[in-house]
Amino acid sequence: MIDPLPLAQALLRCPSVTPLDAGAQDLLAAALTALGFSVTRLKFGEIENLFAERGTKGRHLCFAGHTDVVPPGSAAWRHKPFGGDVDGGVLYGRGACDMKGAITAFVAAAAQTDASQKLSLLITGDEEGEALDGTVKVLDWMKSHGKIPDFCIVGEPTSKVKLGDVVKIGRRGSLNAVITVNGRQGHAAYPHLADNPVHKLVPALAAMAAHKLDAGTKWFEPSCLQITSVDVGNQAHNVIPAQATAKLNIRFNDLHNEASLSDWLTETLAMFAPAADLKIHCSGEAFLTAPGPDVDNLCAAILAVTGVTPKLDTGGGTSDARFITRVCPVAEFGLVGASMHQADECVPVAQLRQLTQIYRGIIAGFAA
Repeated sequence: MIDPLPLAQALLRCPSVTPLDAGAQDLLAAALTALGFSVTRLKFGEIENLFAERGTKGRHLCFAGHTDVVPPGSAAWRHKPFGGDVDGGVLYGRGACDMKGAITAFVAAAAQTDASQKLSLLITGDEEGEALDGTVKVLDWMKSHGKIPDFCIVGEPTSKVKLGDVVKIGRRGSLNAVITVNGRQGHAAYPHLADNPVHKLVPALAAMAAHKLDAGTKWFEPSCLQITSVDVGNQAHNVIPAQATAKLNIRFNDLHNEASLSDWLTETLAMFAPAADLKIHCSGEAFLTAPGPDVDNLCAAILAVTGVTPKLDTGGGTSDARFITRVCPVAEFGLVGASMHQADECVPVAQLRQLTQIYRGIIAGFAA
């Protein structure tokens, strides 16, 4: 198997909306087994995952990806979301660029490389969901079996306009907070008989929103706090509510972590509403893979195929790289993501084949 298209079409025809697998990993396991990979199926809860490995020579290069996809959504599709159709040289289907296409490109690249080279694939079915029974647990299994890579490439669709224009070498952290301020309900005309929680919550939020967390770093833009919800559940104009809640999200760079931001939120809230309740969940810490030989090799492979020198970037949301960075250096590179999560998600077939050439170059350069 050299052309990634047939396998890509087959995978796109599996309606593997998280947490369903719908046969996607059966197809992938069969393709990898035919290429000499040893495939271990790892099911945690209802999530299907797999780890495939081949070769013993040299340093260990791993490719990480996910076969699960988001739902097609309510928008009309011109092409079937799970049809895997090619029209005008473009492959259509949910997951075409995010990220079944990249998985098939790496498999096709592996088919063209020395079978003795140490390669592996970490494929999860839980990236678009809660990410509780996917990459995290597969990594635990890999650690317990002595299979930690020297470097990992995550095939997320990092390219923005042209294939190869962006490589992610880090990601911002993401912290969610829920603030609850309790008061005493009463008539708006008699505020002395009530305790308005809104009057405590609003200035606390204003102080948080006005605070400049940082000015950014060499590789990261400034950290950003966004208030995403303020609610009192009040349907009347003349009733002081008994409770007010707010939700916020902080996307933060490597100058901060969950502990430091939690301390700052707690201290700020205490100035305005000392009895308030604060609940925090951090879905991922900020991380950076410093540029070095492996990142250079990745960029060189991109330049050789596309003529594009990629920008090293850390923007965007979170990915499973936030878990992988705990065990080995990781970078992300894949297709142009302009249509991901949209109706008629697609990838030009020529771009899919170019990505295969790039991955082949990365594998060869890693072995050198």
